[in-house]
Formats: sequence, C-alpha cells, structure tokens
Amino acid sequence: MPGGRFEGSFGGDATRIADDTRLECKICWYVYDPSEGDPVWQVPPGTPFTALPAHWKCPVCDGAREQFMVLGDG
Repeated sequence: MPGGRFEGSFGGDATRIADDTRLECKICWYVYDPSEGDPVWQVPPGTPFTALPAHWKCPVCDGAREQFMVLGDG
C-alpha cells in the first residue's frame, strides 16, 4: 500500500485497520482473514492485513491489495 493508503474502507487510511480485521476483495469476494494468513503467498497465520508484503495480491483473482474492503462484524 503506497504511503499506507488504499481505495478501500476508511477513506484509504490503512492506519485505521485493526490487526484482526478481515478484508474482502471487491473483485472476487475472497476474504483475507489474519487468523488464517494466506497459504498461497506463504503468509503465516496471525499476519495483519497491514503487514502483508508490498507485492501481495489477492490469491484468487490477482487483484491489488488496494481493492480490499473492511468486513463488518455481521
């Protein structure tokens, strides 16, 4: 996320994303869950979305991380 900003939730302010926040790709609806990590990109469980490597993309559709939206609690 260049400069810690993305198109998604909170007006692009990635600093407002909690470490346990799940985010959904707005292209294919893949959900990144920090408690599960991402085996495709070899991201270990417990890795917050904001700590993903800069080159990380959606493992399903190859969408940019800036395309992810915060999921609500419901």
